[in-house]
Amino acid sequence: MPDRIRFFLNRLGERLWVKPLAMCFLSVAGAFLAKGADQQSLGDKLPTVTLDSVETLLVTMSASMLVIATFSVGAMVSAYSSASNMATPRAFTLVVADDASQTAMSTFIGAFIFSIVALVALKNAYYGEGGRFVLFLLTLLVFAIVIGVFVRWTDRIARLGQVSSTVEKLESAAAESLQQRRLAPTLCACPAEPDSPQGEALHGTSIGYVQQVDIEALQACAERGNLRIRVAALPGTFTGPGRPLAYFVPHSAPVSEDNRQAIEQAFLIGNERVYDDDPRFGLIVLAEVASRALSPGVNDPGTAIDIIGRLVRLFALWLKPLEQDEARPCKYERVEVPEIALVDMFDDAFTPIARDGSGTIEVVVRILKALHSLTVIGDEQTRDLAKQHARLALARAELALSVDEDRKVARAAARFAMS
Repeated sequence: MPDRIRFFLNRLGERLWVKPLAMCFLSVAGAFLAKGADQQSLGDKLPTVTLDSVETLLVTMSASMLVIATFSVGAMVSAYSSASNMATPRAFTLVVADDASQTAMSTFIGAFIFSIVALVALKNAYYGEGGRFVLFLLTLLVFAIVIGVFVRWTDRIARLGQVSSTVEKLESAAAESLQQRRLAPTLCACPAEPDSPQGEALHGTSIGYVQQVDIEALQACAERGNLRIRVAALPGTFTGPGRPLAYFVPHSAPVSEDNRQAIEQAFLIGNERVYDDDPRFGLIVLAEVASRALSPGVNDPGTAIDIIGRLVRLFALWLKPLEQDEARPCKYERVEVPEIALVDMFDDAFTPIARDGSGTIEVVVRILKALHSLTVIGDEQTRDLAKQHARLALARAELALSVDEDRKVARAAARFAMS
């Protein structure tokens, strides 16, 4: 189940303990690797290194790495808090998953563990002359890695908590999710026809958000029970009592209880939405950051304007025609999956910004220009939706703007939507 494995690997990437734990094992292995030089009888062929020189390096490393690791954790927590407060708490998982920060903290902790283990082994005469020389080289290598990582991390941590850095991560996550769904609009299943029979509803027992749907498992359930399954809850859907996860149409015998449970288990449900298979969530969070920037307490229309431009890029990616070799064929012929509704994507992206920025003329003009751009690059449905949202944005601006000149500017920018 590669999709389910990929999903769980991404969740592991959001855990701060994974890389430090791996680095700890690597550090312990490196400390004992030097013993191999003694076993190969290389002591006579390698330069002699005094015990005091290696011990001094290891003591210096053990004393400094613990301080640096503690400092790095404090700086990261401060950056995470800043990102949550200045942008949105929904961006926290993306900031935590920052590779440079996790690598830095893991390197500092790993260097500390390496120095402690190597120092204990060295003080107990574990190494011979060859082992001491290899340990000396490894210690210098660790020092070089720590310095390089620290310099790179210092530049990264200075930007990590900034709104611009957080917004960039949000756009990247949204673009990746949109691209995946663009290549497989129905998750490699068959398109769900609006007029097809729904069949018997399957209600889940868990309450939360659908995070991932295992289409391969649904196909296996459909083949095993001679069914046709129609997915009713895409990733990002809030499910609970009365909200069906799927519908199935049995072609022969009634569906067994085991098969019902297997179908339900194909829907991974959690307490929060995730970006992986939920393209709309990225649009929602970007719009949420823009709305917060437009609040009286923040009063940062520049961030909202920047996000509007990013939303245009994301929609341009989504609306880009597929090449012949890009589209992924239908592999699961017994499963039907509906496509994401474009009208929902427009509501997610533009409605909050148009509402909260209706009293700021520069935001109104920018969102109208953005919608005008989408009428040029999109199809007929996109043009209709863009014009509809432009008219709504103008209506909100007419009510919120207090200066006649600003209203005239807004009307001029929305002229394309009046035809």
